[in-house]
Amino acid sequence: MTSRGAGTWVVATSNPAKLREIREILSELGVECVGLEGLPPITFPDEGDDYAENAARKARSAAEQFGRVAVADDSGLEVAGLDGGPGPLSARYGGPALDDSGRVAHLLAELGSSSGAARAARFVCVAALASPDGRVVTRRGECRGWIRKEPSGTSGFGYDPIFELESDGRTMAELDDAEKNRISHRARAFRALAALRLPSLPRSAP
Repeated sequence: MTSRGAGTWVVATSNPAKLREIREILSELGVECVGLEGLPPITFPDEGDDYAENAARKARSAAEQFGRVAVADDSGLEVAGLDGGPGPLSARYGGPALDDSGRVAHLLAELGSSSGAARAARFVCVAALASPDGRVVTRRGECRGWIRKEPSGTSGFGYDPIFELESDGRTMAELDDAEKNRISHRARAFRALAALRLPSLPRSAP
């Protein structure tokens, strides 16, 4: 049985922008999914500094609590001039009081006037697929580029307005949804998950 025959997947995220993006990516691949709205409240485990562990824990929690196949991801921006940071801490970079624009401003301030190789960056996504019986598998996607000195573009979310694609020259926020969902780190990770056969999932956590 392929993943497409596995029923509707639950997307374990409380981020509405991320939910919309994952839904669009999977819908194009023939996979139906739903968010957490309308489901009982869920308690997610604390996140650490490892993409795969964070994604697997979220997916496993949802699969166990709802008794359904669940997917989750953990994503981050890694910048050379910040020693690979903020990485898995990207969503919390600069403290809990900051929103997306605040985190962008904080990152630009941390980079300051640095140029060249210091502004090389990559988006990383690890997506996890979990079944109610405890099987979990992860897949990784990456997208390389550079950090702009100023935001540009109005699409996307998070650090998209300052991430210039290596292969394109535009920022991720200057792409339309269809373009982003073809080339993004998240699209690459979830495409790999959508190709899986559920009976082959390992029974041990990654």
